[in-house]
This record gives sequence, structure tokens and C-alpha cells, in this order.
Amino acid sequence: MSGGLPRPALRLPTPLLPGALAALVLSGCALFHGQQPAPVTDALVSTVEPASEPVAASEPEPEEPETTGHDQPHKPKHPTVKPHKPEPPPPVVASAPVAPPPAPIITTRLIDRSQTHALLDSEVQRRDGKVIGRAVDLVADAGGKPNEMIVNLQGFLGIGDRKVSFPWSVFRFTPGGHGSPITLDVPVGKLPLADRPKRAGAGVPVTATQLPLLDTTVERPNGAAVGRVVDVLIDGSAQPQAVVLDVSGMVSPDRRTIAANWSALRFVTKDKLLHALLDLNDAQIKASPPYASDKPIQAVSPVVPVAAAPASAAPPTAPPAAASPARASR
Repeated sequence: MSGGLPRPALRLPTPLLPGALAALVLSGCALFHGQQPAPVTDALVSTVEPASEPVAASEPEPEEPETTGHDQPHKPKHPTVKPHKPEPPPPVVASAPVAPPPAPIITTRLIDRSQTHALLDSEVQRRDGKVIGRAVDLVADAGGKPNEMIVNLQGFLGIGDRKVSFPWSVFRFTPGGHGSPITLDVPVGKLPLADRPKRAGAGVPVTATQLPLLDTTVERPNGAAVGRVVDVLIDGSAQPQAVVLDVSGMVSPDRRTIAANWSALRFVTKDKLLHALLDLNDAQIKASPPYASDKPIQAVSPVVPVAAAPASAAPPTAPPAAASPARASR
């Protein structure tokens, strides 16, 4: 194009123009001072990091084995856990069988002392309360029933005392031990002739039909002595409930008394004389509670051991059948 200035061949972008001009000015200044112009770099400001400490080289990682297309990665095997067998329980030690308690050898019956009356040496009075004597003995018949009571009638200052036998049916007993007297309920003058008191003198003799109990020795069926009767306990109905026996020397040398049930006595006639029997052995005597006037009354009876039942006889076995005769051969 004629008539004007030629167009420059290179046109710098407008954003780079100020930077280029600044570079030219600086380079020109450097020429005046004789210094070489610094190379222009793309980065105007570079950040220099301080030198750091040398880093220790890490261990080389193990190389993984190359796998082919056919090889599959191995699956991790889990450890096989075997089921734990439960330990068997410890063997149960069989305990020794407990032995059953020994069978009782005696039975005891509790008797209310306030409902009984001790016979020996109890006061005997009339209906009006006048004391005429003391009871000294009881006479039993062959059936074991009281038949008579012997009373020691009092004289003046002990002079003229005498023993008289009265029928048992004329007395009334008030329970309470020795404190309550025995009452002669029927006037002596009005008793029938057969029931009038008889002079006992030295005592009532033992016969085949009567037995004075006080100081009598009670025996076992084999004749061995059990003890000596020292008292008889009577209830309010004039019925004997127990006898008190002195068993000293039977199981120990010490003095000891026990109470035996009246029902445990048996009256038998031997050698034309009446005897009182009580089947009480030494072990049963030892197991009997002692009798004391200030303790509850425990009257004992022997336990008769139950005999073992005889084994039932086995039924007779049938005789074996006779073998059939063999057939004769043709």
C-alpha cells in the first residue's frame, strides 16, 4: 500500500507490551553500567526451597510375581478350627448308702403327774378329813386288777399300829401325788361282812390268786430279775397306770428307778404262786428314761421285735415229661 507507513511484521499481544518495554529499558541501563543483561526467563520470581536433610532410602518393595492369564490369585486359607469336644463330666462317686436308724426297742407314754396319785405312804382319811393311817401296799389278783389295799392304821404315838386290808372299791383317789390323801369313802361299820377290813399282820401272803406288789421283784419270762416295785401310780378312776421299779444294779451300780406301764405287766402262776412278769432286757432298761418325782412321768413298754416272715415255699416244680419212645425202624 503506497503513500503510508509500512505495517510492522510482528505485533505483540497487548498484554505483553508493557513487560517487553520494561525489559528493553533495563537492558539499556545495563549497557551503560557495563553489565551483561540477565537472561529473561519465563518465571520472573523463583522460589528457592532450603535444602532438606537427606531422606533415608526405603527398602525395596518385594516384587510381585507376574501372573499369567491362566494363573488365579491364591485365596488366603483360613485355619481350620476343629470343634472342641466337651470334656466328660467327672464320674459321680456313689456315696455309701445311709444306714437306716435303728428300730426303737422301747415305747414311752407320757403321764400327766397332776392326773396321778402315788400310792405308797399316802395318807388315808375318812370322809370328815380325819387321817386314820397310810397306804402301804396294793394286792393284785391273777387278772392284774387291784383287789385290796393295805393300810397301816395309826395308834397313839405309834403304839397300837396295825396293818389292815381294805377292799379296793371303798377308796377314792384325788390326783395330785402325795399331797392329796386317799379317802375311805364308806364308813367301816357299814361295810358288808365280806368287805370288812382284815388284819394283815405281817402282810398279805402270796398265793396263786393274789400278789402284794410293794417290794415284789418283777421278773422276766426266763426268771431273771428286772427290778423291785417301789410304788404304784393310780389315776382318778382308781386304775393303776404304772409301776415304779428300782433297777439298781441291773445296768449300772448307781441307784436308778424307771416307770413301766401297768399294761406291760403280765401275771402268771408258777409253782402255785402268782408272779409279775415284764419282758424288759438290759438294753431296754438302759434306754428307759429315769423316773423322778419332779420330772414328767415317762412310762415305758418293751417293743416286741417283729419276727421275720418265713419265706413262702416255692411251688413244687412239675417233673419233666418222659421222652417219647423212638419209633422202631422198619
